[in-house]
Amino acid sequence: MKNIALIVGATGITGNNLAERLIARGWITFGLARNPRKDIENLQPVAADLLDLENLKLALKDVSPTHVYITSWMRQDTEAENIRVNSLMVRNLLEALSSKKSVQHVALVTGLKHYLGPFEAYAKEGFLPETPFREEQPRLDIENFYYAQEDEVYAAAARDGFTWSIHRPHTVIGKAVGNLMNLGTTLAVYASICKENGKSFQWPGSEAQWNGLSDVTDARVLAEHLIWASTTEAAKNEAFNVVNGDYFRWKWLWGKIASSFGIEAIGYDGMIHPLEEQMENQAPVWEKIALEHALEESNIDRLASPWHTDLDLGRPIEVMTDMSKSRALGFSIYQRTEESFYDLFEKLRLERLIP
Repeated sequence: MKNIALIVGATGITGNNLAERLIARGWITFGLARNPRKDIENLQPVAADLLDLENLKLALKDVSPTHVYITSWMRQDTEAENIRVNSLMVRNLLEALSSKKSVQHVALVTGLKHYLGPFEAYAKEGFLPETPFREEQPRLDIENFYYAQEDEVYAAAARDGFTWSIHRPHTVIGKAVGNLMNLGTTLAVYASICKENGKSFQWPGSEAQWNGLSDVTDARVLAEHLIWASTTEAAKNEAFNVVNGDYFRWKWLWGKIASSFGIEAIGYDGMIHPLEEQMENQAPVWEKIALEHALEESNIDRLASPWHTDLDLGRPIEVMTDMSKSRALGFSIYQRTEESFYDLFEKLRLERLIP
């Protein structure tokens, strides 16, 4: 039987990397988004509103996927609204597909907020969970839209008989434009602005993040993990952490990133220097850079998400993730984090997104 994939959020960091790999493997691949991208060859766009069930049913009337990959979410002002909106998205999607009886597997991408709690919990209240994170750790006794999304997948699986997998990456490093959470590209834009302004690359975050161990998830690793879990019998009906497989300290990596842009790095100096503040009035500078270098995107807000980078780098604890569950079941892909950043910067330059 032919594999037919439906990627929800095909315009994002995770979705576009996944689409390229599925298409290369010969899968029929549909990309669902409110405004679908058309720049990936052989990706079939589906324009739909996940919050409108009837719109979804109409948009998907001729699409009968065997595998569904949910890689998208909508940020709201409160966690209660995050729960309502993001669980509704999943519920509507799986209900719209239910009568087709075609779905064999649903993969849901969430993240480490499963262990850390919502942004407000770990970033503003100093919530300190135990690391390294392992999949068997129980849910926190706190509102969390990831839990609500998981529960929608579990309920639909029980109703319709498909298998599922949950994927919990750390910060995803990869190329995307218009993405809400994009640390790698944010740092590239920030470094480019520092170079233009003749300023040093100032560490924006906490002492704990500067000195502590961390890891990240290359978008290419996450894409391979999604395909692996959705096509490997032993990996079905399981939740997995997914990271590059190495650990690093930001105090080691920060200078390397600065060197790759030809600028000076300044480390933790006893204070937090939020990127939101450092980049607050830099839109005109970016427009100037974009004009001088004939870049494809002159709107800094389409490339950089300093609010999210501040939350990641401002955590009051080191954050690392255990990958042994995936390794034991046969997932062996490994990626050096330093190379994840260099590869991203090279791609951004080749596609004229940074100078």
